[in-house]
Amino acid sequence: MLKDGERIDQLYAEDIQIIQSNEVFSFSIDAVLLANFPTLPKKGRIVDLCAGNGAVGLFMSRKTQTEIIQVELQPRLADMAQRSIQLNNLENQLHVYEMDLKDTCQKVKPDSVDLVVCNPPYFKELSTSQKNPNPYLAIARHEIHTNLREVMTVSSKLLKTNGRLAMVHRPDRFLEIIEEMKQQRIAPKKVQFVYPKAGKEANALLIEGIKDGKMDGFKVLPPLFTYNQSDEYTPELKEMLYGR
Repeated sequence: MLKDGERIDQLYAEDIQIIQSNEVFSFSIDAVLLANFPTLPKKGRIVDLCAGNGAVGLFMSRKTQTEIIQVELQPRLADMAQRSIQLNNLENQLHVYEMDLKDTCQKVKPDSVDLVVCNPPYFKELSTSQKNPNPYLAIARHEIHTNLREVMTVSSKLLKTNGRLAMVHRPDRFLEIIEEMKQQRIAPKKVQFVYPKAGKEANALLIEGIKDGKMDGFKVLPPLFTYNQSDEYTPELKEMLYGR
């Protein structure tokens, strides 16, 4: 089941095991936050774009019976995601497509998805940007193979009317995210800023929008703090990671 350099980690809150590798990819807190952010459909279809090693879809699988389709470009990560599905006996619910996300509509019918989730590359691809020398991590973090506009365009094509897009991203791109959502007929509905601890600037944001939704009723949720002043996880984070 495991290949060189891989290990099995556990998300205790959802009783999920996941194949990870420091050489290739390990999920971060962002994946846990995203899996816990949207209201999950009871039935229908969820698509996880930029799925990596499948963390977000795996974590969501314990909260819904809905079919979850994971789309990942990098063969090694898609393979890890597939083996984690088998490890957790979730073959009937989760499916991985190793493909470029812009080709997703070749496998998933447009206007057929209830929820799209995405933990995309955060950093713009600039000639000046310092990239991780590890190509797996560089692709996961920098907009080398996809970008914010493409993620929004594909999400809009996939979503049914009133389907939702939920995304984790960086606060410095908040205004751009709102703009791109509106361009693709996705009405921003709620945002939550995530802070490393009280007194620090936000270092992540969670945002959800509705395809062809009304433009009013936007909510800013209470802030979410990762650590308390003693550098321990806050109760909210502990619950997401370890359960009640």
